[in-house]
Amino acid sequence: MDSIKTNFAAMTALQSLQATNKELLKSQQRISTGYRVSTAEDNAAYWSISTTMRSDNKALSTVTDALGLGSATVDVTYTALNSAIDVTSEIKAKLVAAREPGLDRGHIQDELAELQSQLKSIANSALFSGQNWLAVDSSAAGYNATKSIVSSFSRASDGTIDIGTITFAVDDAKLFDASASSDGILDALRDSTGARAAGGTFSVTSIDISGLTDSPADLTKLEEYIKGVNVAIDDMTAAGSSLGSIKQRIGLQQTFVKALMDAIDRGVATLVDADMNEESTKLQALQVQQQLGVQALSITNSSTQNILSLFRNG
Repeated sequence: MDSIKTNFAAMTALQSLQATNKELLKSQQRISTGYRVSTAEDNAAYWSISTTMRSDNKALSTVTDALGLGSATVDVTYTALNSAIDVTSEIKAKLVAAREPGLDRGHIQDELAELQSQLKSIANSALFSGQNWLAVDSSAAGYNATKSIVSSFSRASDGTIDIGTITFAVDDAKLFDASASSDGILDALRDSTGARAAGGTFSVTSIDISGLTDSPADLTKLEEYIKGVNVAIDDMTAAGSSLGSIKQRIGLQQTFVKALMDAIDRGVATLVDADMNEESTKLQALQVQQQLGVQALSITNSSTQNILSLFRNG
C-alpha cells in the first residue's frame, strides 16, 4: 500500500542501510585497530582473558629483566671467585717453594703480602648493581645471607599469584666478612688441619712466613699454612661450582620465559586479533551494500512523487 503518511519501503530500506553502516563501522574499526575484540563490548569473555594474559606477560617481561640482572651478578661473582682461586693457588705454590730449606722466606713473604692484598681487592671489586656476594658485613642492618633472583611468575586456576625465585647462600661463597662474629673463606681462622676453627691461629690473608726458620716446629707451621690454603681453595671451588649451576639454571629459565611469553602472545592473538584478509574482503562487500542501500533508499523516497503524478493526471 502506498501512503503519504508512512513510507513502508523507505523504512525497510533505511533499516537495511543502518545495519550495513553498523557492520561497515565495525569492520573499519577492526582494520584500524587490528583487533576483532578490542573492548569488552565485542566479547566480554575473550576481552577478560586477553586483558589478564597481557598483564601477566608484562610481569613475565619484568621476570626476564630480573633474570638478566641476576645472571650478571652471578657472572661477576663467579669471575671474581675464579680469579681468587688463581691467586690463592699462587699463594700455595709460594708456600710450597718456601718449604725448601735455605730459601729467603722474607722475600717470599713480600710476594705473599702482595697476593694477599690482591685477594682483598678482588673481593671488594666483585660488585654489581650494589650487590657484593664475596665481601660482606653480616652484622649490617638488613643483611640477608640468602640472595634471591626472581625466576618465574605464574597464576593458578583460582587466580592466586606465585613468584618463583632462585636462591644462593652467600655464606658458602663469601671470602671476607667485616662482622666480628663471622668470617669468610679467606679471613677465617684455621687450625693445624687447615679447617676453620674458632681457636685457629691463622687465616689465608694473615699468613706470615718471614720469621720462620728451618726448625722442625717452623716447618710444621709452614705445612699447616699449606693445608689451610689448600682447604680454602677447595671451599672456593665448591662455591664456584654452585655459582656455575645457578648460572646454567638462569640461562635455561631465560629461554623458557621467552618461549612462554611468545606462546601467550600467540594465544591472545588467536582470541582477539582480526583476520585482515577476511576483514578486507568483508569491507569491500559492505561498501557495495552501502552504495546499493543508498540507491534503494533514494528509489523508495521517490515513490511519493509517483502519487502526485496521479493527481496531476486527474
